[in-house]
Amino acid sequence: MMKRLEGRNLAHPGCLIGVTLGLIIGIVLAGVLAAGFNVAFNTVLLIWLGITIGLGLVGWIWGAYITTRQQLAAMRANANATSEAAERNTPERQNPDLPEGQ
Repeated sequence: MMKRLEGRNLAHPGCLIGVTLGLIIGIVLAGVLAAGFNVAFNTVLLIWLGITIGLGLVGWIWGAYITTRQQLAAMRANANATSEAAERNTPERQNPDLPEGQ
């Protein structure tokens, strides 16, 4: 699955996951607060909104961090492959069986 996401910005899927979890957790918590503890409706709405926006923001930041980390790993792997390929193609290694004059 991570191969299919390679090269893509994961901040948007992270935000989507965060907002979805925020909505689910916020609705459950709002129901418990309203029914079980008789909390005011405005307070329940503010808590629900805060959880939804907070988890969305956490998902966005986490997705952006993962994207940056993957891009750095890909750049390092590409640099290592390029340097290894350049090392293999040095003139003395291209035709080791032939003398220098040929």
